[in-house]
Amino acid sequence: MKFVRGIFDKIEPNFVDGGKYEKYFPLYEAVESFFYSPKTVSTVAPHARSYTDMKRIMIYVFLAAMPCAFFGMWNTGHGANVALAALGEEAHTGWRIALMQWLGFGLNPDSILASMFHGFLYFLPIYAVTMIVGLFWEILFAIIRGHEVNEGFFVTSILYVLIVPASTPLWQVALGISFGVVIGKEVFGGTGKNFLNPALVARAFLYFAYPAQMSGDRVWTPVDGFSGATALGITASDGVQGLAAHDISFMSAFWGNMQGSFGETSVFMCLIGLAFLLVTKIANWRLVVGCIAGTIAFSSLLNVIGSDTNPMFAMPFWWHMVLGGWAFGLAFMVTEPVTASHTNVGRFWYGALIGFMVVMIRVINPAFPEGMMLAILFANIFAPLIDWFVVRANIARRAKRNA
Repeated sequence: MKFVRGIFDKIEPNFVDGGKYEKYFPLYEAVESFFYSPKTVSTVAPHARSYTDMKRIMIYVFLAAMPCAFFGMWNTGHGANVALAALGEEAHTGWRIALMQWLGFGLNPDSILASMFHGFLYFLPIYAVTMIVGLFWEILFAIIRGHEVNEGFFVTSILYVLIVPASTPLWQVALGISFGVVIGKEVFGGTGKNFLNPALVARAFLYFAYPAQMSGDRVWTPVDGFSGATALGITASDGVQGLAAHDISFMSAFWGNMQGSFGETSVFMCLIGLAFLLVTKIANWRLVVGCIAGTIAFSSLLNVIGSDTNPMFAMPFWWHMVLGGWAFGLAFMVTEPVTASHTNVGRFWYGALIGFMVVMIRVINPAFPEGMMLAILFANIFAPLIDWFVVRANIARRAKRNA
């Protein structure tokens, strides 16, 4: 690594103030900080110090998402191989299948390696487009504003890829991440100043701009000619009892062997990521408790009320937690520190609002059977107001005690 350090030291004078390429210092700093920690850090008292910096936080979140990513690759590839086996040899077309056969992997759905590699061939193009387009906007805004390129996009990129269907056209992937980065974050000043989750803003844009490709009642097995309904689409029309006819049990929904976006299907993998974030204290447990409590309370209330026309009223809370993006949203979106409430009491209310809203959207408005995405974005808007009320209540309480 001394050789790499020497290269950076040699070219650095060209990028600092007065250098030949000082305008492009944010680009140099982004590459240099990928290999080394920032030089401008506090090491002595009385300055506040922490064992974590922005880069370490982003790396932890990225690592926490890896179980969902790897399982999503296998699940996508497995679903594609099952669909191809059902459709027959005439459906075995396309560059992915040609590459699979040329490398000798085959299309056997029982092969873990074949399924994993096939899913990887769907994951890689979407991730590559997301990184190229997203980093273009990040670097462009950093150069115009003259500040460093923030590591926050690496988390936005992986979360965005994990919540889009594998069948999403690449031009839509590029358009979505552009909207999420520019409109969801950069227009407000960049990472740390945005009040909406950029990955969810990008996903919401695609959802409303291209509902035919993003609708919750569309199967997300990325094979032409193979269609059906997602689990939430089934429950919206037939209730939880209708899942059995599609071979979806509670445990299969928990483990994630079903249709869905890359990272959202496996509750187990989401819990692994959440546990890692809680142990490393990147995620705040109050947000998690609030969301779980809100989901349980409101879904149980609807179970008691019941409905003769809407089977979703009878859906118990444990089914809400294993279907759709509830678990993924809880682990990586609800706990996102920038857009969530920052007061301890406010975090409980913020999480509870999301838990309440996701059930409300799923049950009361079956046109949006997913719900978690819209619930989190809705709570993002109210997070500052929640904190304002908590702070005002604290001030009033202390003033009364002092009087």
